Amino acid sequence: MYTLPKQFTYPFCYTPHNLCIEAIKQLQNVITSYSHWNHDFGIDHFVEGSNVGKMFGVLVVQNSAHEIGFLAAFSGKIGESQVYPHFVPPISNIMESGSFYRTGEDELKHINDAIYTIQQSVEYTRAIQEYTTICKQAELELAAKKQEIANNKLQRKAIRKTIAQTHDEEIILQQLAKQSSNEHFAYKQLLAFWNKRKEEAQKHVDFFEIQIQKLKEERKRKSAALQQQIFDTYNFLNARGETANVREIFAHTEVGVPPAGAGDCAAPKLLQHAYMHAYKPIAMAEFWWGQSPKSEIRKHLHTYPSCKAKCEPILGFMMQGLDVEPNPILQKLAKHKVPEIVYEDDALLVINKPADMLSVPGKIEAESVYTYFQTQYDFPLYMVHRLDMSTSGILIIAKSLEVFTALQEQFTLRTIRKQYVAIVEGIVAQDSGTIQLPLRVDLDNRPSQIVCFAHGKPAITTWKVVERMHNATRIHLYPHTGRTHQLRVHCAHSQGLHCPIRGDELYGTPAERLYLHAQYIHFEHPITKKKMSFTVKAEF
Repeated sequence: MYTLPKQFTYPFCYTPHNLCIEAIKQLQNVITSYSHWNHDFGIDHFVEGSNVGKMFGVLVVQNSAHEIGFLAAFSGKIGESQVYPHFVPPISNIMESGSFYRTGEDELKHINDAIYTIQQSVEYTRAIQEYTTICKQAELELAAKKQEIANNKLQRKAIRKTIAQTHDEEIILQQLAKQSSNEHFAYKQLLAFWNKRKEEAQKHVDFFEIQIQKLKEERKRKSAALQQQIFDTYNFLNARGETANVREIFAHTEVGVPPAGAGDCAAPKLLQHAYMHAYKPIAMAEFWWGQSPKSEIRKHLHTYPSCKAKCEPILGFMMQGLDVEPNPILQKLAKHKVPEIVYEDDALLVINKPADMLSVPGKIEAESVYTYFQTQYDFPLYMVHRLDMSTSGILIIAKSLEVFTALQEQFTLRTIRKQYVAIVEGIVAQDSGTIQLPLRVDLDNRPSQIVCFAHGKPAITTWKVVERMHNATRIHLYPHTGRTHQLRVHCAHSQGLHCPIRGDELYGTPAERLYLHAQYIHFEHPITKKKMSFTVKAEF
């Protein structure tokens, strides 16, 4: 017998309720034995492709007879379909045969085919090759002509030196001048000849490229119109019985317009279906099934919070009228803990930040290390570096801009050495190593970071195993760069340690705290030039 939760799940940071855990177990059994999938999730083997795995969700509901059950959904589509038996339907089934989306998709495909046909045509290819050949020939001939003119100029210069004071000096000089003039005229004629040939060849290329450009502009217009038509079909309900269009919901956000795929995640589908059938939402959870994308951190069977960019505005509207749990992140803030001064002089402070305390003020209205200390001094303080809110450990605060600048330079030159201690989930087999995975922000799910070899910033971490425990490993981490969430991603990612830090609500499983602590730092004092080292042991 399960006890019902007092409040509905806060979907962006939660520990699954027991009812959700039971629903997830039942759903995973269904997924395993499901015969309708035309899709390989890549559970026991690698499958090429970035969208192999899929996010599933469960919503525990109560009907009018007070019976408890659950609804199931998946994000986006699986294979080529959004509709499968036993799963709630999409909010807008744009994929069904004969829909405006299918019609619009066919029109876009027709345009793409027309563009491809032109680009692959013999005439277009020949026109480009002819233009390229003419440009190369023109470049060679004009360069040769320039060299000839330069050589002749040197010869004329030498002749002028040998005819000085001779009886026919004036006649020879006139002949040399005329030769120079004729050569420059000939070069201009050659240049005009090749420019005309290039212009004619370019016209042949332009004939095709104008057609391609017109098709691309038509495709852009049709695609934008289709997207707006799609948005018009996404109307959401909330617990008060109110409705809102997806464009209305996102009009009040920073971006102002809905991102592609908004409303297709599991959570909005589940709530929409519950409201449409007068079910009372009790609790919700989402989990990953299958192979992880290369860039993100998704582990098979692990639960994850709803995404921010697409789901936060939509769920913010849909949950109006529900009694929702408070944000656990706000609840975890170290309201009764204060940062400890490890060292202080006239130039700087070295402090020990508690876990779940902000380094500097942020969007969350809560006390930070900076605000805590700034109230105690009548001159400006400068945070030399930062730690994630969830991370505890050593921070340096400068008491002047000069000290701040000098310490920042040491960070830039990477002469400051830092050591972190962490407990990661699972057994790390190797004893030590270096991880090099470039990182950038996940634009759909801030502040999470993803691995991106195309656009990410370099991120390097050296690590060493300290102790292997029961299904966990204590390690030391040495960051050579200071990217956001670097240590957390490098530990959790499949190309890193593949062992998330214990308590990591973004890349692993929530716990009472994040088991990551900045325990050692070594730097040069900006004023005394003395080498300084500080160690603060972790509480775990």
